[in-house]
Amino acid sequence: MTIVHQLLLLVLGTLFLTNQTKAVAITGPKGGVNSATGQRPFRQEISSFQNSGPAFDLYILSFQRFVQQNNTNLLSYYQVAGIHGQPYVAWDGVNGPYKTGYCTHGSILFPTWHRPYLALFEQILWNHAQDIAANYPTSIRSKYQDAAVNFRIPYWDWASNPMMPAAVNKATIKINTPTGPQTIANPLYSYTFQAQSGFPANDRLANFKTTVRYPNSAGQSQPNLVNKQLLANANSLRTLTYQLLVQQSNYASFSNTGYQDGRGGLYNSLENMHNSIHGLVGNGGHMGNVPYSAFDPIFWLHHANVDRLFAIWQAIYPNSFVTSQRNALGTFTAAPGGVENVDTALTPFHGTSPGQIYTSTTARYTKTFGYTYPEVVDWGVDSTQLSANVRTKLNALYNPKGTISKRDTNTTTTTKTNSTANHQYFVNIRVDKTALNSTSFFIHFFLGPFSDKPSTWSYDPALAGSHTIFASSSSCSLQAGSSTTVYGQIPLTHSLANAVSSGILRDLSPSEVIPLLTKSLQWRVQQFDDSAVDAKLLPSLQVNVVGQEVKPAAKQSDFPAFGEVVAYKTVTAGKAGGSGDGDGL
Repeated sequence: MTIVHQLLLLVLGTLFLTNQTKAVAITGPKGGVNSATGQRPFRQEISSFQNSGPAFDLYILSFQRFVQQNNTNLLSYYQVAGIHGQPYVAWDGVNGPYKTGYCTHGSILFPTWHRPYLALFEQILWNHAQDIAANYPTSIRSKYQDAAVNFRIPYWDWASNPMMPAAVNKATIKINTPTGPQTIANPLYSYTFQAQSGFPANDRLANFKTTVRYPNSAGQSQPNLVNKQLLANANSLRTLTYQLLVQQSNYASFSNTGYQDGRGGLYNSLENMHNSIHGLVGNGGHMGNVPYSAFDPIFWLHHANVDRLFAIWQAIYPNSFVTSQRNALGTFTAAPGGVENVDTALTPFHGTSPGQIYTSTTARYTKTFGYTYPEVVDWGVDSTQLSANVRTKLNALYNPKGTISKRDTNTTTTTKTNSTANHQYFVNIRVDKTALNSTSFFIHFFLGPFSDKPSTWSYDPALAGSHTIFASSSSCSLQAGSSTTVYGQIPLTHSLANAVSSGILRDLSPSEVIPLLTKSLQWRVQQFDDSAVDAKLLPSLQVNVVGQEVKPAAKQSDFPAFGEVVAYKTVTAGKAGGSGDGDGL
């Protein structure tokens, strides 16, 4: 980068500012970091973290203090959550003219923008934890202060633990406070709005007093139905997670749903899987609506896992990174249709230097923000060994049998579905994300007969997987020539393997599979109010089935070998939204 270019970027960064004295320097927690070796604390999976004692107590109490801050406080939960979307106002003096949030979706910056956002959240909780730990009785204070120094936010690995964590499902929670054991309102369960000034009065979610998940007609959360949906999609989530990390070595197609060039037959992306969780957890509630999603406390557990998958991917493919891509919808500070690249400012997140706003270059590594994940121990090893170590851990976690495996959704065990499986199959989906008036919706895929009751589609026994279109209701106008087409993928192999186990198929060869899919594969479109939508009303929808050969890895640090992606267009031809000849992969 030339000096002129660097100066131009600095000028552009300072143009966003109205009052530099307000700037919050985002560093992430620095406690527990060994600056000589690079060793730093792990963010931990919530199912084990909730049993950590002092660390979990501090997490709950810090979160409680965070949400209790007055809305006028720049570092209140209301204002920090509002960075993502509503109420579409400037944060930390970073102005913008557009009626949308700062967040980047369908964007090459999707993974990198959320990294300093999470670091800000973590930094705020860490600071609260230091104050709270100092108030514990002297007999246990040192344990809490040690836990506070090393505190990092947890993540929810929904590919391994598909149901919502137990800690987020209870309205109250018992913890050890500085004054002894207490049962308090659980800050992970929901967020109660102090005030909603700036939210549009005609927006349904603006009138809720608390965040909700899959609300019923009375506006109450339905956690049992959320978990039914998640369990019904467990196989899909696990397969997509492993497939993405193993097969997608190009950052652009890995990163987001809006990338269109050079995808080939791999329509899956980090954002595609991220969208699924937003839809399945939210489904008419706050998590299912981009402008309000960050107000739901489960957002932060979810996005910490998204960042974890990004960090794992980076360790495996360290040389691929952000390229140029047009962002059709824009952000609070960026016009719709603009081109983003590695030097685009990740507004509104300030670094430590005056006028500095993070870019993908400066936010590239987790060590910048003082944390890592259990799979990514990147000190004391070179990049080659790190990649091998991460591949070994990834195989053990998501593919322990050495083949593409399925999750038995009735238990917590993982079993090999077919010891001779040598093919995998996916549904590729293309559709305009604004197709239903810029509201979010599902496309459910079934293999075999399914219920005629739309409210049960998301957990029907014949369900192969639910694809989520995570749309924004922002009022930005599209630039002429911009495309809001998004790409996604649903795996079919787990459903087909069940057909092999039950004797319907002899094996997973195309000669066996394609006739069955042609006869039995169906899909339905559904809005988040459980109402069905005729797929013929989505002219942009294109559905296609692809498959490829799979050869198991020779050793635990290797990945399976995959053959060329083949399109089987006869499967979907003639069905509403089905791709025909000439439509590509």
